[in-house]
Amino acid sequence: MVIDRSGEENHKHRVVQWATGTIGARALRGVVEHPRMELVGLFVHSADKVGRDAGEFCDLPATGVLATDDINRIIELDADCVLYMPLVFDAEAVIRLLTSGTNVVTTCGLSHHPASMDPVLRQSIQQACALGGTSIHSTGSSPGFITEAVPLVLSSIQRRLDRLMIDEYADLSQRDSPAMLFDVMGFGRPPGDSDAARAQHLAASFGPSLRLVGDALGRPLDSIEAHGSVAVARTTTRIAAGTIEQGTVAAQRTTVSGLVAGEPMLSFRANWYCTTDIEPDWDLRDTGWHISVVGDAPLEVDLRFPIPLEQMAAVSPAYTANRAVNAIPSVCDAEPGIRSTLDLPHIAAALG
Repeated sequence: MVIDRSGEENHKHRVVQWATGTIGARALRGVVEHPRMELVGLFVHSADKVGRDAGEFCDLPATGVLATDDINRIIELDADCVLYMPLVFDAEAVIRLLTSGTNVVTTCGLSHHPASMDPVLRQSIQQACALGGTSIHSTGSSPGFITEAVPLVLSSIQRRLDRLMIDEYADLSQRDSPAMLFDVMGFGRPPGDSDAARAQHLAASFGPSLRLVGDALGRPLDSIEAHGSVAVARTTTRIAAGTIEQGTVAAQRTTVSGLVAGEPMLSFRANWYCTTDIEPDWDLRDTGWHISVVGDAPLEVDLRFPIPLEQMAAVSPAYTANRAVNAIPSVCDAEPGIRSTLDLPHIAAALG
C-alpha cells in the first residue's frame, strides 16, 4: 500500500543515509539541511565510524543521529526511504529494506532500465517491493541526469530525431586521487589491452539509460555497442595525483551507442583526460557536457561547470547526490516496484 502524504503540510520524509563516501557524505548533508526531510538513521561499513554523530561526516553540527553497522537497527527505524550509496551493491540488504517497508533511492546503477536487469534479480526485487509496498529508483548525474532527464527534455521539441550524442568531458589534472587515476582508471600506463574492458564496463553502466530514452521515444534500441581508445602524453606531465610519463596513457575516450536499424541513434562518449598535450590530438573541451541533437529541430547544448579545477573534487559530488535526495518524495509516493525516470514525475528541488 502506498501512503500518500502529499497533503500533510507538516510531514517530513524520514530518511536513512547508507554509506558516507564522497557521494554519501554530500547526500547526508543534503538530507540534514532539507526543509522537508528528517535524518533518522545512518549506516556505515567501517567499525571506526560506528557510534559517531552524522554531523561529523558532512561538516555539520551534531544531529543526534549516531552511525550503526547493524541493518536490523536501520529496519527498526521504520524510515520512509534509504539513500543507498555503497561502493558495492548488496542485493540481500536492499531486498530486506524493501520488504520491511522502506523505499530505496540509490546511485548504484542497478535499475535505470528494469527490462535490462538480470531477470532473477529483477523478480526478487519486484517481489520485495510487492511485499513491502515499496519502490526502488536508481539515479545520479551520469548516468541519470545527463543520459535521461536532459535527453528527454531536448527530444521533446523534436518531431524527427536522427541522432542524439552526449559528450562528457572531465579534466582530471587537479584530482589528487592517485589510486583512482593510476590503479583503477589506468592513466600513466603504457597503452595496452584495457580499452575493451573499459568499454564493456561503460556499456553496462550507460547502456540501460540509453535504452530507457529509446523506449520513451518509441524507438527501442536494437543493440548497444561500445568501443574505446586512448591517447598518450607527448611530454612527461606533472598532475596533482603524480606524474604521467611521456608515451603513457594521458587521455581516454569511450563511446557507448544505442543502435536502431544498424545506425547509432543515441550515444554517450566519455572524454577523460589528464592533459590536452596528447597524441593523437583530440578536440577536448573544458569539464562539462556537450549534447548534439540532429533532427528537425537541431540543437547544440553546452553544460559547463563554472568551478576552478582545484575545487572540482569538493563541489562535483553535489551533481550526483542532489538528484538522489530530490527524488525521495517522488519515490515514496510512487506505486510499488522498480521505478525508472519514466515512471516518476519531474524531479524538482524543495528549496528552503
